[in-house]
Amino acid sequence: MRVVVQRVSHASVTIGGKMKSSIKKGLLILIGIEESDTSEDADWLARKVANLRILDDANSVMNRSVMDIDGEILVISQFTLFASYKKGNRPSWLRAGSHEHSIPLYEHFCEQLSATLGKEVGRGEFGADMQVELLNDGPVTICMDTHQKE
Repeated sequence: MRVVVQRVSHASVTIGGKMKSSIKKGLLILIGIEESDTSEDADWLARKVANLRILDDANSVMNRSVMDIDGEILVISQFTLFASYKKGNRPSWLRAGSHEHSIPLYEHFCEQLSATLGKEVGRGEFGADMQVELLNDGPVTICMDTHQKE
C-alpha cells in the first residue's frame, strides 16, 4: 500500500457534481493498493497515519497527531500511485490491485482509521471519477509505502 498524506486546512471530494465528503482541519490521504497488499499492511498503515506527528503544537512545531487535535481524515482511493513510467510516455497501471482485491482493503483501512480516531473518516468512492479540493497546510506532504516499513 502506498499513501500520500497531506496536512490540510480543509478538503472535500465531489462525484458527479455532488459533494460526497468534506473535512475541516486534518489529513487528506490518497491511497493506492497493489495485489501483494494485505490486511496487516492496512492495519500498520492506519496506526502509522493516525499517530503521525505532522500537525503543529502551540509553538508551531510539528509535534501533534490528527488524534491529538481531534482532527478529521478524508481517504481517497488512487490507483495512479502505482503508475509505471519506465517505457514511453503513457503510464502503465499493472501494479495497481484489481477491484476485487483493493476494495475490501480500502474499506478495511478506512474502518481501522475510524476505529483509531473514534469517529468516521470521510471517503471518496472507489473507482469513481472524483474531483478533490484541498487547501494544503504548510504545505506538508508525506509519502508512505508499506513495502518500505524500515
